[in-house]
Amino acid sequence: MKLSNFGEKFTDQTGIQSLMSDLGNALASDQPLIMMGGGNPAHIPEVEETFKARLRRIVDNHSEFVRFIGTYDPPQGEKEFIDALVKLLNSQFGWGLTTRNIALTNGSQSAFFMLFNMFAGQYQDGSQKQILFPLAPEYIGYADAGLSEHFFTANRPSIELIDQHTFKYHVDFTNLQVTDNTGAICVSRPTNPTGNVLTDQEIEHLDKLAKQHDIPLFIDGAYGTPFPNLIFTEATPYWNDNIILCLSLSKLGLPACRTGIVIANEAVIESVTKINAILSLATNSAGSLLTLDMVKDSSILTMSNEIIKPFYQTKVEKAVNTIHQALDGYDYYIHKPEGAMFLWLWFKGLPITSLELYERLKNKGVIVVSGHYFFPGINDNDWRHQQECIRITYSQDDEKVAKGLNIIAEEVKKAYQEG
Repeated sequence: MKLSNFGEKFTDQTGIQSLMSDLGNALASDQPLIMMGGGNPAHIPEVEETFKARLRRIVDNHSEFVRFIGTYDPPQGEKEFIDALVKLLNSQFGWGLTTRNIALTNGSQSAFFMLFNMFAGQYQDGSQKQILFPLAPEYIGYADAGLSEHFFTANRPSIELIDQHTFKYHVDFTNLQVTDNTGAICVSRPTNPTGNVLTDQEIEHLDKLAKQHDIPLFIDGAYGTPFPNLIFTEATPYWNDNIILCLSLSKLGLPACRTGIVIANEAVIESVTKINAILSLATNSAGSLLTLDMVKDSSILTMSNEIIKPFYQTKVEKAVNTIHQALDGYDYYIHKPEGAMFLWLWFKGLPITSLELYERLKNKGVIVVSGHYFFPGINDNDWRHQQECIRITYSQDDEKVAKGLNIIAEEVKKAYQEG
């Protein structure tokens, strides 16, 4: 079968394809696997009961049921949901949004595919622009979203050693270069894979740089504020008309509904709407209608702050304690868990690569993600740090997480001992 350049690029083996294949195969397999690689949110009973109750009301109301499954939404997304979200965000943060500042997409992944290729790649004047990640590691799903080569560039972080086994990445502004070839700046907050939360000062500095170069700043808030608010440290919600803020309903507990939210100036929203119509005709109605009442009465914030965030905060503390016990006496670091649902483990001087560690763990029935996938735009093969890290998720039940972490520790110890 002969494929175009597009076909070759998007059918090649990628990190995100490997991750999602592992997830799907694990769910379909009879072999017991401990899934600590994907970003599937935990099944929180109180959250699921809320959505069940809303779904029952939709099913019992014919007109709502028709809206739910039998009517195309406009390409911008479900109008009533967008109107309610505008009112919620303005009341909470005073952003001065109108309904022309929000569009829905079929998940954040498709949103970033559209947005990245709107601002990077080949321009009509012949110039070639890139997406700049001011801090890597960054989200695995970004890496292959560009339609052209050399699409991303990234900046190595500075590393703060907080204590004997804890560290934190910071944006290294001293070495950060925004050039005429930069089409946009992009960060995730909290950062997937590390759980890092960029400080307010870092966000403000990046916003200033973006404005100086007349380019947008993307903030991926899929795990962040105002919902699901998986942030365990101080972080001020941030938006202006030069920022493209992307939210999601997935980590709220609705990953199958594929609902992404883009908040931006009117020109960007108009462009996203037009591309939506071409790629998808319309956006998915399920997520917006399941959460509509919760947005209207602000209970989406209450559920995020009082149920979802504490749930994950308790789990991460248990996971960190298990790691400290299991790897006592070894040279390991955990990125300070400030948000999201991941732990980023750094095994300094690991004699094998993170990909080899991934393969060994897979053979032991534990699925993680090799850290080397999370450095899109970094072209420094000599930076060994990229091969010393793995991402794990702690969203499964505590017993499975503890078992998986102990198996990880055994394989890491074995690798160090064998040299």
